[in-house]
Amino acid sequence: MQAMSKVRVRFAPSPTGGLHLGGVRTVLFNYLFAKKHGGDFIVRIEDTDQTRFVQGAEEYIFECLKWCGLEPDESVINGGPYAPYRQSERKSIYKQYAEQLIKDGHAYYAFDTTEELEAMREKLKARGSNSLQYDHNIRMNMINSLRLLPEETQQLLDAGTPYVIRIKIDENEQLVFEDMIRGEIIVDTNTVDDKVLLKADGMPTYHLAVVVDDHLMKITHAFRGEEWLPSAPVHILLWKYLFGLDKMPKWAHLPLILKPDGNGKLSKRDGDRLGFPVYAMDWKDPATGDITKGFKEIGFLPEAFINMLAVLGWNDGTEQEIFSLDELIEKFSIERVHKAGAKFDFEKAKWFNHEWIKKLPASNYISQVKQIFIDKGIEITDDAYLEKVMELIKERCTLLPDLYTQGIFFFEAPKTFDEASAKSKWNDAKKDFFITLNSRLRSLTEFNSLEIENIFKSLATEKNIKPGELQLPLRIMLVGGKFGPPVFVIAETIGKEETIKRVATATEIFG
Repeated sequence: MQAMSKVRVRFAPSPTGGLHLGGVRTVLFNYLFAKKHGGDFIVRIEDTDQTRFVQGAEEYIFECLKWCGLEPDESVINGGPYAPYRQSERKSIYKQYAEQLIKDGHAYYAFDTTEELEAMREKLKARGSNSLQYDHNIRMNMINSLRLLPEETQQLLDAGTPYVIRIKIDENEQLVFEDMIRGEIIVDTNTVDDKVLLKADGMPTYHLAVVVDDHLMKITHAFRGEEWLPSAPVHILLWKYLFGLDKMPKWAHLPLILKPDGNGKLSKRDGDRLGFPVYAMDWKDPATGDITKGFKEIGFLPEAFINMLAVLGWNDGTEQEIFSLDELIEKFSIERVHKAGAKFDFEKAKWFNHEWIKKLPASNYISQVKQIFIDKGIEITDDAYLEKVMELIKERCTLLPDLYTQGIFFFEAPKTFDEASAKSKWNDAKKDFFITLNSRLRSLTEFNSLEIENIFKSLATEKNIKPGELQLPLRIMLVGGKFGPPVFVIAETIGKEETIKRVATATEIFG
């Protein structure tokens, strides 16, 4: 690693669609490491493959990071000393490095057409080859500057013949590098192909761009998913040839997030199949208009979302499971990241959200809940009342929309009742009890839960009915069903007139 006084960690997403759970966790671990060491978290947009560019994806990435509370110190939005932070705007930078590699004998011009490349692969297939790669075994049978005479190469260049620049991977070498999670990794170069570094349109591939930009932006650490391990040998060689291995950032390849059932990486298809989101936020495909649901929109709090992702492949060595972002920064260490993949468990994810709904003051998420009520046609004119209701019911809520289903009766009288439960032991004596109860509630000057409970129990004693047989009918009268906070607290909260009105309506219906 380069000798620097400040840690600089980067996340480099491609703007190709929604931000997957694995991508957000990579962001999170990059962010935690940077902040733990007092460093900078940089987001660089990797948009060198313009064929995969999706309109709106870049904006979506930054919206997700903002919602998660993982905003970068430097980016296309924040700016910074190493701008531009969008690779398509850095196009002019890369060619000189690719040309330098050719000059030093580490890369070459390749003029093969798409048809010629396909013919090569078909020929290899016909031979029963296990590899269809453009590598040391076949490069001398292709049209490139290694095979051609120098003057032939120059003629093609002068004629404007389309070409790519490929790295020249030497055979029979052992590449060794240290991974912060996996330890020493050894790769045989015979398994690595001559990757394209500069495409025919002059744009670099990820391989060249990531190395050049990490060098120019003085990146000290790079964490990415383990699916990038096969690219590591090419990147090591590029560092070696261009800048020196002593300048290379320290790497960590994070374990995969696995599907809940079976093996393999969690995919959007798994989420669709099993009924849960795999994106941080809703993603609308600009081509089809299809919306893929996100964790935010189904009712997750950002605190719960990042907490859940942090412990999916990491722990601090204790039994603790609930961590705030500040606690994660304090306790995070790359040594505690697991090597093996972690199976995603949606029920456990919801448990985290339930815990955070309980843990946080209702005021922290009242705006989201208010919007849910408004979207359902309930006008909220008193935010303080809504917050009071939320505090009463949040212990019973797993997702934010549950605060609507658990709390709607505080804002409007129930339209239906669980009559079967209410009337299972209903009789004339109980009907008389509630008619009398309403009369006595009207006389209360202090309408609070304690006074309501005293009148209720006193009247039950007077009528010789067990209070336990009366509380369920009262709850159903006020709520519509067998749920909600303590029934006398409900009565106090909705107020005297509404309580009396609901008791009278239900008593009439129950007969």
